[in-house]
Order: sequence, then structure tokens, then C-alpha cells
Amino acid sequence: MAEPGPESGALGEEEAAAPAPKKRRLAAGERYVPPPRKLKAGVSFSAEHFAETSYYFEGGLRKVRPYYYDFRTYCKGRWVGRSLLHVFSTEFRAQPLAFYRAAARAGRLRLNEEPVRDLDVVLKNNDFLRNTVHRHEPPVTAQPIQILAEDDEVVVVDKPSSLPVHPCGRFRHNTVIFILGKEHNLKELHTIHRLDRMTSGVLMFAKTVEVSKRIDEQVRERQLEKEYVCRVVGEFPEHEVVCEEPILVVSYKVGVCRVDPKGKPCKTIFQRLSYNGKTSVVKCLPRTGRTHQIRVHLQYLGHPIVNDPIYNMEAWGPEKGKGGKIGKTDEELLKALVEEHRSKQSLDVLGISEEDLNTNAENQDSGNSSECTESVQADPTNENSCPAEGTKDPERNETPACTLDPDTNLETLEKTTELGSCENKTGQTGENCSEEKDPLCVECKISRRDPSPKELVMYLHALRYKGAEFDYCSKMPEWAMEDWEE
Repeated sequence: MAEPGPESGALGEEEAAAPAPKKRRLAAGERYVPPPRKLKAGVSFSAEHFAETSYYFEGGLRKVRPYYYDFRTYCKGRWVGRSLLHVFSTEFRAQPLAFYRAAARAGRLRLNEEPVRDLDVVLKNNDFLRNTVHRHEPPVTAQPIQILAEDDEVVVVDKPSSLPVHPCGRFRHNTVIFILGKEHNLKELHTIHRLDRMTSGVLMFAKTVEVSKRIDEQVRERQLEKEYVCRVVGEFPEHEVVCEEPILVVSYKVGVCRVDPKGKPCKTIFQRLSYNGKTSVVKCLPRTGRTHQIRVHLQYLGHPIVNDPIYNMEAWGPEKGKGGKIGKTDEELLKALVEEHRSKQSLDVLGISEEDLNTNAENQDSGNSSECTESVQADPTNENSCPAEGTKDPERNETPACTLDPDTNLETLEKTTELGSCENKTGQTGENCSEEKDPLCVECKISRRDPSPKELVMYLHALRYKGAEFDYCSKMPEWAMEDWEE
């Protein structure tokens, strides 16, 4: 059970204590529920957050030492009047009930800050739950974040592929926001736009709310120009190609879209830059900001990005979705995509894990996973990011949800005060740290294949970001050079 938007700027802050109201006299056997507390205002992460754990580098990958972390939530409306045991058995079935009983006995579940010993307790409105999880984050590329420009108003970076912009899903420390805060002392940054986790390139942050609002106004007025470059399969036409096929979201959880007449209108302009006999380098000018817009339009045109882990897969059929021909229902498509990645042991590339797939249908695409809280413009390649609960993407009518996050469920409650954690053992190597096992942690019992650095690169790069007052550009990636060969 995770608080909606657990990765918000106020995440981890101790709630400001509200004036203690007078307690009414309780009936015999009645359980007292304290009133809700207000979170401290603010959008920044503190030194305490950055100190939760540390990085280590191995095999071209940036890794995060597993760490303990509290998720907190107020009782959801549909849980009122139900016992914790019933909630676990109906909504959080990735683990057997014996697991939850063991977690409660270990003191890892607290109700209104009191240890829960009896899972038969009936939940009431305003009940505040806290669970401590042993977090394991997926590795990302060890490639450093290059700072392209910085002044009193903005920070502009060249984001490596595989890095999410801000905490979402299973990622927290392995994100641009946390790395900039921990390694460059750049804190309290405001996200202006986003990039898909697997997309590299120009990424811009505001240093103040005022600057963020000013640029956001340009976003709303469509005064910003974005230019991408990618390498696609086959010989792309030499002439300019304009694609205006509407795009429909198949699943927010897995992060999959497709062309569909019922989708949102959008437009992308493509221009071939080079062709090496096998693949083409293409410049992309998105005129709208739909999720995965560039990637979906290229797939539709029959020229998917060479190493796109979603839209250049066999799961789409013999023609891999060219012309919108799939020959599967959405459910069949999602199942085929998951199975294809499972066979390659690459589910992390989708941003999901085996535990994510065990969640029940009630939680599928319901928006109950951890939600990112920065109000930002949709990027045409965005995959695992989403705005705050209750806010809508300027380019969408629906409120999106992030990919699955197993930690937001009480399926990985694993901490006792007696257990040591890896982040407190400084100077250890990744191998030594990995020997620190949490007896209740599912991830600690699983041996996962690390992706290769090559698997964490997708040939899609945000080359330029231009507004009324700025124009930022990065270097052309190596794979986009005319004489580049696989």
C-alpha cells in the first residue's frame, strides 16, 4: 500500500503535526483514528533522501545498493470496513497470506504509527498505514550525465539512455533528479519536460517556480520546438514524410501504444538524413506530444527504431505492426510482448518485474501505482513518467498512471530494526553488499541477469530543444553518424 504519489517532492518528509484535537469518548472496543496530518510544503528532496543508499559501478552499469524505505498511505476508500487480511487476500496476491502475517510479526507494518499484530483489524477512514520495504532498483547505464548549460534559471543536461527523469515505478536513486542532486549538488529542480527512460538527449530543468511557470506557458502556447534523431530499420524514403495517425494507449502499466482511429490526433514530420544500406538515420519533428508518438509512427510506417524494445518486437506479428496491422487483441498483444521479454530475461527493459505481473486485475491500469508528482509536458517518447494525481497532461484528456510498481503494494514488507542494511556498510563492493539478505525480501531471493550496457541504449535521441528565449542542442550520438556500423 503506497501513498498516491510516493515519489513526490515531499516524499520522506515528516508530516507537520497538526494541533491535537480533543478526543471524543470512545465506545467500548472502539479504535481511535487520529485526524489526517498535513504534509510539509515543498518539491525538493533533502540530504536525508539522497543519503538513503549509495551507488556502485560494475560492468558498465550504475547500480544502487538495496536499501530500506518507508511507503505511507491513508486508507483508500474501497478499503474502509474491510480487514487488512481481506485487502491482502483480494488486492495484493503476489505473496501468500503467510508472508503478510510474518511481516506483521516482524513489526514492518504500522497502523497510525502503532505496530500491527492482528491482520483482522478493520480499516477505518483516515487510517494511516506505513510499511517498510527493502528496495532493489534496476541498474542503468554507467554513462555520466553531461551538463550542457547552467545559469541562475535553468540546468540543461544530456540524459543517457535507460535513466528515468524522476522517481517513478521501481526507480528512485537511479534517476536524473537523484544523480544530479547527489553527484552535482543540483537540488530543488523543477521538471519542464520529460524524456522516455530509454531515450537520450537534451533535458531541461528550471531552478525556480517562476522560471518553470514561464517556460510552461510557452509549452501550452506551443512555442517550443523539439528535434529528435533516430536510427530505423530499412531504407527510409528520401522525401519528407508526414504522419498524422491517431495514437491510442493500450496499457499505461506496461507502457504500450498503437495507431487506432479512436486515439488522440497527432502529427510527426520525418526527414531522412542518411542510409548505410541496412538502416537509416531520420530526423523527427513532433508537432504534438503524445506518448511514444515518434516510436509508434515509425512502426506504423514500417521503419521501427532498430533496437526499440517495444515497437520492434516479433509480438506485433510478421510485419511488426506496419500499417497498423497487428492481428491480435490488446490483451493478446500485451501477453505476447511480456512473454517475448520474459524469454529474453529482459522484463526490466519494460520497467516491470515478475512480481508486477502477479498483481490482480483490480489494480491493472487503475492509476493506483506510485505516481510522479511533477506537472510536466508530455514528451512524444515518454514511457515511464506521469504527472501528479489529479493533473492532466496538456496533450491528453485522460490522467495517466505510471508503470507497475511492486513496492507500492504491501507485497514486499521487509524490515526489522535488528537487520542491518547495505547502505550503512560503507566501503563495501557490490558483491559484498549483495550478501546482505533480508529474510522477507522477495528480490533478495532472486538472481537476475544484468542487462548489458548495449541493451540499455535505444537509438532515439532528443537533439534539440528550442524556445522563445533559448536554444539548446547536444552532440549527434555516435550511432547517428553517417559512417556508423552496427
